[in-house]
Amino acid sequence: MTPASLSPYYAFRRRFQAVVLAMATLFSASARAEPARILAFGDSLTAGAGIAAEDSLPAQLKQRLAADGYDVEVIQAGVSGDTTTTGLARLDYTLSAGPVDIALVELGANDMLNGHDPKVTRANLDQILGTLKQKGVRPVLTAMVSSTNRGQAYKKDFDSIYTDLAAKYQVPLVPFILEGVWGSPALLISDGVHPNAAGVAKIVKKIAPYVEKTLASMGARKTSRAQ
Repeated sequence: MTPASLSPYYAFRRRFQAVVLAMATLFSASARAEPARILAFGDSLTAGAGIAAEDSLPAQLKQRLAADGYDVEVIQAGVSGDTTTTGLARLDYTLSAGPVDIALVELGANDMLNGHDPKVTRANLDQILGTLKQKGVRPVLTAMVSSTNRGQAYKKDFDSIYTDLAAKYQVPLVPFILEGVWGSPALLISDGVHPNAAGVAKIVKKIAPYVEKTLASMGARKTSRAQ
């Protein structure tokens, strides 16, 4: 065959490729027309212990993202008292409720407070992140840090869990979310441990950029708003 005899085929192939590309673009845009679903998966810091539901982390995160122009649904999946062990145990059941695009993973504080072996905490979080990635969910991991009450060796082992796993799974890592909140009475409820509405707002301010970067990576676009 001469190049001239092949030209009709190449013209057809170019047209076909253009149609496929247009359909893929249309499908992608249609898919993203639905609100992105964000699973807030954690313990009492996520559940909003001692504060109203509208002041909880998921509620305030949704408000912040909406104010920044993102159409999202933030699912409350915080359970007070949860450790990484109990979180892992309920993960599959939680995910069975419906598709999720992003999972904000906030677990480990109760492991540390109860003196759980950091090796167990690491293994649990490793499995949680691996499961999420396997199911096509984009994790955003929040770091917890240990006090020095259990010694420097424990603190070193515990604190390294988050940086190591974030690197292993190539996921965003939010630095210690209670920094600037812990130990500040004005930002805590009466128990001196859990954040009040203002404390949660400070936490959300830290978390939001990491979630928004993840939203952008999956093709979510800001909605246009009237000025």
